[in-house]
Amino acid sequence: MPQRLSLLSKTELSVRLASDGVRLRLPPFVMHIRSDSPIVAEGLFQLYAEHEMLDASSTFADFHVAVVPKRTLFKPLCVFEMDGFQPFTPLAAGEAFAFLEWGMNWCVTGYCHTLITIHSAVLERGGRAVILPAPPGSGKSTLCAALMLHGWRLLSDEMALLDPNTGLIQPAPRPVSLKNESIGIIRKRAPQAVFGPVAHDTLKGTVAHMKVSSDSLQRADVPALPAWLVFPKYEASAPLSVAVNPKPGSLMQLAENSFNQHVHGRQGFEALARLVDQSDCYSLTYSQLDEALAWFDTLTAAQ
Repeated sequence: MPQRLSLLSKTELSVRLASDGVRLRLPPFVMHIRSDSPIVAEGLFQLYAEHEMLDASSTFADFHVAVVPKRTLFKPLCVFEMDGFQPFTPLAAGEAFAFLEWGMNWCVTGYCHTLITIHSAVLERGGRAVILPAPPGSGKSTLCAALMLHGWRLLSDEMALLDPNTGLIQPAPRPVSLKNESIGIIRKRAPQAVFGPVAHDTLKGTVAHMKVSSDSLQRADVPALPAWLVFPKYEASAPLSVAVNPKPGSLMQLAENSFNQHVHGRQGFEALARLVDQSDCYSLTYSQLDEALAWFDTLTAAQ
């Protein structure tokens, strides 16, 4: 029977994190996490309670990460480490949990080259996946959170993990990162949703993470077949607008949003081309989430 992180009290978790750390199964990876930050302990306790906690003595970890304090004369800072390497500029101590989340994303996109990683949200319904590649500020994560609350299974809000051999998307469900006004919008839509620590005054503004749905986590070992490629854009006060996106342009946009397609060479390009070829491609402009969700319902209704 798998052991869940929820078996630990917040105090027990804090003690473990500050000593040997904890190994968590964050499908499809295992992360060994250390930190003496109470904010990291709080975030893990709130958002990862249902994740599997693995035995340290017998479990291989894909990544060994830590968020540790940085002593300065002016204000408390923290740094992210992977195997003792500190790749980023220190951040304010209050950003420790967000720093951990960003750092774990960096580990996957920088070092996982068995899969093609695409900067995109990805969700599934009825066995078919919708991929939402978009740059920051496009409303991608807000739309992703709303779709998950609307009954879609979350595979990831940050990266689609494409298996170049099978053409399937490997789930990697973790908390959804929301920023600024999006936090209040989603809180209002889902008062029951669980949020982690709020990081203020980051380079991205105010950031908070929302817990992944239990269904998404329980089916984290079930890959999905891409069916739709939707390029979303939030535009204040704009009416809902949907247009078919030409496949050549869709392929170029998808390649631009891939972190490591070049590492896979010809096989990587051909894998992206197959994904585009088998998917219906759209550009979507929206301002009202309910209108956007209703349009996504039409995709699955046509199956």
